[in-house]
Amino acid sequence: MRIAMIAPLVEAVPPQLYGGTERVVSMLTEELVARGHQVTLFASGDSVTAADLVASTEHSLRLDSTIKDYLSYSIVQLADVFARRGEFDIIHNHADYLAFPFAMMMDTPMVSTTHGRLDLPETQRVYKAFDTPLVAISESQRASLNGVHWLSTVYNAVAIDHYHFQPKPGDYLVFLGRICPEKRPDRAIEIARDVGMKLLIAAKVDPMDRDYYEQAIRPLIDWNRPLVEYVGEVDEVGKDQLLGGAYANVFPIDWPEPFGLTMAESMATGTPVIAFHCGSVSEVVEDGVTGFCSSTLRGMIEAVPKVADLDRQACRERVERLFSPKALADGYERAYALLQAERRDATASRRLRPERQPRPEVFPSPALQWGNRTANYLRSWFQAAPGPMPQPRPVTSTPPGESTRGLARPDTPPAVRE
Repeated sequence: MRIAMIAPLVEAVPPQLYGGTERVVSMLTEELVARGHQVTLFASGDSVTAADLVASTEHSLRLDSTIKDYLSYSIVQLADVFARRGEFDIIHNHADYLAFPFAMMMDTPMVSTTHGRLDLPETQRVYKAFDTPLVAISESQRASLNGVHWLSTVYNAVAIDHYHFQPKPGDYLVFLGRICPEKRPDRAIEIARDVGMKLLIAAKVDPMDRDYYEQAIRPLIDWNRPLVEYVGEVDEVGKDQLLGGAYANVFPIDWPEPFGLTMAESMATGTPVIAFHCGSVSEVVEDGVTGFCSSTLRGMIEAVPKVADLDRQACRERVERLFSPKALADGYERAYALLQAERRDATASRRLRPERQPRPEVFPSPALQWGNRTANYLRSWFQAAPGPMPQPRPVTSTPPGESTRGLARPDTPPAVRE
């Protein structure tokens, strides 16, 4: 199968440091190539892959302070994919909803993996404006958005070979990921302080979260030294050593986590997870077997001594069974087959006699009208691009008093952070 893989440009594929989405894209790409698929990866130029790499930027964007407009790079990347659409059987989008208007103009089927949170009204408005096939990364994430074209659910994966099983627990807790309000590093510090166990915080601080770190978290770290230590952002090797040497991974989130890759990475080393019961946590961690899921901070604190009774081998086995690169590729091959079957059915439907044709779709909402107008504009922009061009859908004007301004996206990277 000829597959175009669209990766976010914020990090390299795979990322050198933090970057859950790009790490999953890398694992999927390499596994598909190993299975004989012809994969073309549209990603940053510092990416490393066995697939055919199309460098949409010279290097990944996050650590380049001179770049102010991330979206401009993503639009050019998507335009390149659109221009080459006839070369592929499937286009797999990991760059969020920026690709949706392009999908409306292509005969090549496109599926999009939803790597971010979907419960926000503004986000839901965009997803419901475009009838595009979607793959969720957890059942919890999928349940947060109804009325869209869900194709499948495929769990994220861990590069198991990069994580070494450690049968004996260490003597410290670890907090791994991002320092931001929804990840609640303050809760991790409180847990460590209450149980009197050392806490290592290995996390990145994005520019938008810098004030939160300086005003809310850094003082807590300073007040609780040497019990709490901030070690900064770590690479894949450092993550393996840090997680494998820990007693438990503390995951005290306060948001609907779409997946939580660090939980699976921790279990791959044998280290159990103590997590706040929110989002996909109970799908990743088996409560009482590979960790503990609690709905209260007190419950998380009380779970710390119970970790000693857990079998670390069970943590590793759960990852090998559910969150391996093989399981990831198996899930997406099934999703691709479903997508192609849907496309064949749609083609057969268009060949029916006129009196048996499905009724045309009606687009009463301003959001859907905006989607059509965007598609028509881009259609004229890329009119000279090779390949078949489907006819535009009906367009009507926006009803008086209604606005589509809410669809504007802030000046942030196109892939919602995990």
